[in-house]
Amino acid sequence: MNLTKLRINMSKTIISNQEPKGTRDWFPEEFLIRKYIFDTWRRVCLRYGLEEYLTPLVESAEVYRAKSGEDIGGKELVTFTDLGGRELSIRPEMTPSVTRMVSKIYAAAPKPLKYFSIANFMRNEKPQRGRNREFWQLNCDIFGSTSLNADLEILQLALDLMLEFNPPVASFSLNLNNRRLIDEALALALKDVKDETRLEVVRTLDKFNKLSAADFRARLEEAGLGAEAISNLEKFINSQSLADLADKLPSLKSTAAFSEIEQVLQDLGALGYEAYVKFNPAVIRGFDYYDGLIFEVFDNNPENNRALFGGGRYNGLAEIFGSVSFPAVGFAPGDETMKLFLESWNLVKNIKELAPARSYLPLLDEGLTESTRILAKKLRAQGQNIVLGLEAQKIGKALDYANKSGVDRVIIFGSEEKAKGVYKIKDMESGQEEIKELA
Repeated sequence: MNLTKLRINMSKTIISNQEPKGTRDWFPEEFLIRKYIFDTWRRVCLRYGLEEYLTPLVESAEVYRAKSGEDIGGKELVTFTDLGGRELSIRPEMTPSVTRMVSKIYAAAPKPLKYFSIANFMRNEKPQRGRNREFWQLNCDIFGSTSLNADLEILQLALDLMLEFNPPVASFSLNLNNRRLIDEALALALKDVKDETRLEVVRTLDKFNKLSAADFRARLEEAGLGAEAISNLEKFINSQSLADLADKLPSLKSTAAFSEIEQVLQDLGALGYEAYVKFNPAVIRGFDYYDGLIFEVFDNNPENNRALFGGGRYNGLAEIFGSVSFPAVGFAPGDETMKLFLESWNLVKNIKELAPARSYLPLLDEGLTESTRILAKKLRAQGQNIVLGLEAQKIGKALDYANKSGVDRVIIFGSEEKAKGVYKIKDMESGQEEIKELA
């Protein structure tokens, strides 16, 4: 064996062709599903008059540590130090980034600002079903309005985004709560406690659906709560409706937060969404920046019973950028959970039909290279999607390739067709052929 070749082979490093853990390659068939989701999102957002934007992939890590909560702003941050010694993070969510961006123009901008983006994110968390380390999200936000109408617009947009996929009736529900109502419940249960304790209690409430009743009570006891405080919090979070809450904790009925939820439920009902919305005190939203109405959309399929996405009102976030506080409300559905929802209700089976038809134009004779290129150019100019053969092949191999690659039609243009001034179109599903004039 040649020694030079041997040295090269011995020194050659074999690198895995697998994507990093928690990320995914999207081959065309997978990308088609994601594109369908993204296109649907974009279509509805534009229908609502939202404008599309994008921010950098990285931000100062402190942006997320300040307000994103203990998980996303802590252990899940993917950080690095740049050449200037600055600690940066790959964005784990969009809300702090878009708030930073808007804070630069807010004073002079016409209000309200209605923005949306579709972007990818990274969180250093354990990959699991419906949750990857790299993921894509739609982010929809309205800035500059304190009106309950802004909250209502965001909630209606969230509902219409779901309905645009044409899901079965009762396949999903939008669950409402209010951070200020939670604060009122905490004030009722927790008197003269430290802010750190209140924050720990809120985070325990946020995990209510993942904990047993005994574990939930134990965590509250560990936070220093007594029996009466725990009892009041259990009454709050186990309430089945606003009426049930008012019956268990009557003092909460007179609060502005209670009235806001009541009004929104009434308004959404008047718009025809009554079957999809309800009050749910277990919706807490773990982000520290929420300060008003909050919500989560749930898949009601027992085999995929999970929160799909959520959002809410966050009026004070801009302060961390030294900006005057401004009102904001928004939400962010993700691609993975949306795909699971579509699959759970068998809504992806016909997505391929939405893809534009593709035609394969093989090179059937080396002597027809120029003529075949000219035909491809003509058909592409008509708006057709043409997969052009790059090497000469027999018609049998061309049809075999067409079957394996999933094209819809084969355009047959050989010496005989050229002599007659025509080409044939073979439908790969029906097998029927159609003759077309070249000119």
